[in-house]
Amino acid sequence: MSDAASPIATEVIAARIDASMLAMKDEEFEPHTWEELRKTIATNHIEVLRRRPSDTRRYVAWIEHIKAVYGDVRKYLLQERLRWTPLPVANTDANGDATPAAPPALTFACANAEPFADPADYLILRNDWPYGLEPGIAHVVVWLKTPLEADMARDGDLTDDARTQVEAFVTRTFRTAVGEDPKKKGSKVLWFKNWVKLQSVRGVDHVHVLLRDAPDDKLEAWMR
Repeated sequence: MSDAASPIATEVIAARIDASMLAMKDEEFEPHTWEELRKTIATNHIEVLRRRPSDTRRYVAWIEHIKAVYGDVRKYLLQERLRWTPLPVANTDANGDATPAAPPALTFACANAEPFADPADYLILRNDWPYGLEPGIAHVVVWLKTPLEADMARDGDLTDDARTQVEAFVTRTFRTAVGEDPKKKGSKVLWFKNWVKLQSVRGVDHVHVLLRDAPDDKLEAWMR
C-alpha cells in the first residue's frame, strides 16, 4: 500500500498522539466521524486513530495494572477474555534436545486450519478500549486461533489473499446481517487489521470491525 506511513513515521506519530491525548481535555477532542474513518482505513493510515483523552489516561493506567498482575496484556487476554490455551512449543538446541521457547506468534488447537472456516476457531468481542468514535459506531474485535498471512515486506500488513479472506468473512458475518447495500460497501461496516508494529497484543491475530448503527440484538448475537 503506497499510501501507508513508514514504520518510523508511524511510531513517531503514535507517540505524539499519546502525549497530546494525555494533556488534552475531553471537550477539546473531536470524535472520529464515519467518513473520516472510511478515509483513514482506505489509505491505511490507521496509526492516527486515537481514544478520548480521559479514556487514554485510563488505558495507560490499566496497562500498568495488567502488567503488574498478569505480566503482560496477552496473558490477561488469553486467561480472562478469550480463555484459550496455547499449544506448548519447543525448539531444539544444538544437540537436538527440546528446549522451551516463547515465539512471537502463539499456536492453538484448531477445528479448521483455514481462517474463519469454523466458528470454534474465532471469537467476536466488544473492544474494551475503543477509539473515540462519534455516537452510533460500535467497535468489535474478531480474535482468531488461525493466523492470517502477513507480508513483512509491507510492515506486517495483510497479504492480498489474507485480505480477501477477511473481506469474505466480514461480508457474510456483518455486512449482510446489517443490510449494507453491496453497491455502497463501507456505508455501514468497516474493518482493518493493525500492522504488526501497531499491535498492542501480538501473537494472537485479530481484526477490528466498526459498525454504524448496528442493532443491539445483532451485537449481542455476534458476541457469544
